[in-house]
Amino acid sequence: MLTEAVEHLIKNIVDFPDDVSVKSHDSARGEHIRVRVNPEDIGRVIGRQGRTASAIRTVVLAISDHNVRVDIIDARR
Repeated sequence: MLTEAVEHLIKNIVDFPDDVSVKSHDSARGEHIRVRVNPEDIGRVIGRQGRTASAIRTVVLAISDHNVRVDIIDARR
């Protein structure tokens, strides 16, 4: 459910929604969600001073009942 929520949030703020990839796996510290977007959208997803990324993480933690980590991956690296 969380991966679908993150995917929905991200796809609605990027210019290239078909390039959004959201993958999740469990680790010892909880769930880990990795988000990849088109390199041209990375600034839009992170936002000024990381405000958009922080807001996405806050929403995910609010709807989750366990520890979740959301990472936004730069596809160019």
